[in-house]
Amino acid sequence: MKVIFQQEVKGKGKKGEVKNVSEGYARNYLFPNNLAVEATKGNMKNLEAKKQSDNKKAEEELEKAKEFKEKLEAAKVEVKAKAGEGGRLFGAVSTKQIAEKLKDMNLKVEKKKIQLDEPIRSLGVTKVPVKVHPKVTATVNIHVVEE
Repeated sequence: MKVIFQQEVKGKGKKGEVKNVSEGYARNYLFPNNLAVEATKGNMKNLEAKKQSDNKKAEEELEKAKEFKEKLEAAKVEVKAKAGEGGRLFGAVSTKQIAEKLKDMNLKVEKKKIQLDEPIRSLGVTKVPVKVHPKVTATVNIHVVEE
């Protein structure tokens, strides 16, 4: 019997997949637990419509991410920190501080999305990658100035 999975079933299929399973398994386990529905013509059309709307939403999100990337790359982020001789900072500039500065500039970014290998420990401009979307990464210039 062909079924369309509504949720992921370990070892059988993922959400949205159409697979053949035994009739007893479908009737006694999948259908009562709302894990799958029978693959009728109507249900197949609904599945296709849902896939198309999901694709459209994904494209819109990607476009929004690209626009946000442009805004981020155009922004001049200036962080003030105490520094000693030779431009070495007392402490460091962390992703939290960068996220707060971006928030003050109305560019909300989670600190987890800022991909800083190690905190910034010197004055000057540092290029920091920010993951805006799984397919879009912006490079933000962080200018560290002496307080």
